[in-house]
Amino acid sequence: MARLIDQFERLPGIGPRTAQRLALHLLNQPEEQIHQFADALLAARTKVGQCQSCFHLSAEPLCEICRNPERSNGLICVVADSRDLLALERTREFKGLYHVLGGLISPMDGVGPELLQITTLVKRLTKEEITEVILALPPSVEGDTTSLYLARLLKPFCSVTRIAYGLPVGSELEYADEITLSRALEGRRPMDE
Repeated sequence: MARLIDQFERLPGIGPRTAQRLALHLLNQPEEQIHQFADALLAARTKVGQCQSCFHLSAEPLCEICRNPERSNGLICVVADSRDLLALERTREFKGLYHVLGGLISPMDGVGPELLQITTLVKRLTKEEITEVILALPPSVEGDTTSLYLARLLKPFCSVTRIAYGLPVGSELEYADEITLSRALEGRRPMDE
């Protein structure tokens, strides 16, 4: 039981209590269901790799998004990892393609541009007819550093934009920090009439 709890605790966002709850839940399941769970984990680990075009997770050479003929081929949204891509896909607003960097530039952690999928992004821009690259990177020191680096690198090829950052819906101005408020002001748009 302790080994199982320890394994769950290794997962991101899982603390000791949640790990214990998950372990107890699994132990109360029929043996067949536990085998299915283990088989699904092993199959995912062995069959899921990266899309050859955008580097999103995929069991095929090209992911479902890159294979979709209804997506706009001239528009690429750059994200740090597949979690960000999935979050954007949940909005059902973006109809272009993606490019997953595999992280952010972080000199403190020893992550330079050469360790990310930046060269492959530039190659895509030279081979495909891309009109705009949208940078959808987190509002952090690493995200800003990566965005500035990419903007300078990609501007000769196409238009480079960045998603607006601001206040979450339903929040109060008085509780927002200064950076969020300044980004909300910078990302302002005209009111539709």
